Amino acid sequence: MKPMGEQHLALLRRHMVEIVDLHFDLASEELGKDEVDPRLRAALLRVPRHLFVPHQLAVAAYQDTPLPIGFDKTISQPFIGALMLDLLDLAPGHHVLEVGTGLGWQAAVMSALGAHVWSVEVVEEFAEGARLRLASEGHDIDIRVGDGSRGWPEHAPFDRILVTAAAAAPPSALEEQLAPGGRMVIPLGGKEVQQLSVVTKTRDGALSTREVLPVRFTQLETAI
Repeated sequence: MKPMGEQHLALLRRHMVEIVDLHFDLASEELGKDEVDPRLRAALLRVPRHLFVPHQLAVAAYQDTPLPIGFDKTISQPFIGALMLDLLDLAPGHHVLEVGTGLGWQAAVMSALGAHVWSVEVVEEFAEGARLRLASEGHDIDIRVGDGSRGWPEHAPFDRILVTAAAAAPPSALEEQLAPGGRMVIPLGGKEVQQLSVVTKTRDGALSTREVLPVRFTQLETAI
């Protein structure tokens, strides 16, 4: 059997995006829309997700399922990853804080959308792997190892904050670092099931939370 080439991977990526389209249509009542943002859809078609998973799982990268990436962590299924980015409502030039880099796929998509991304990862090996992968694809993203619940105050305020692990409530440091008019996407709830939620901050600093869909994420790790 011949090895899988870029043309084959592009077909798999297109199929992945079509499945994302299907999920958006099926969940339209909960989401309040029936299709992914066109700019995000184009970015999903461009970014090679197979480069942001362990090498041995490259072919499985475009299946609509979470995949293990080590250290008892996973990369979310493409629909959930895309939904989180869609809920962020990114615009070119937005300053974005990502809490939980993983191996860098969502950071790469946000960069492809023209956002300036700062990402915090608690697992040093993930941070280093993400740096290499993102740099190889030409994405200029700052990554540091640390407790993401504390944010990155040196670069605050942020127009958008993406949290890729679950918490019982939005960390206070992240709420403080969210710019007026900004929004944070975060899974909120207990250890078993959470609600993917959008936290918005008004121009006068008031916070509100909208629950979107039930999800399952690992818990946000914080420093003692």
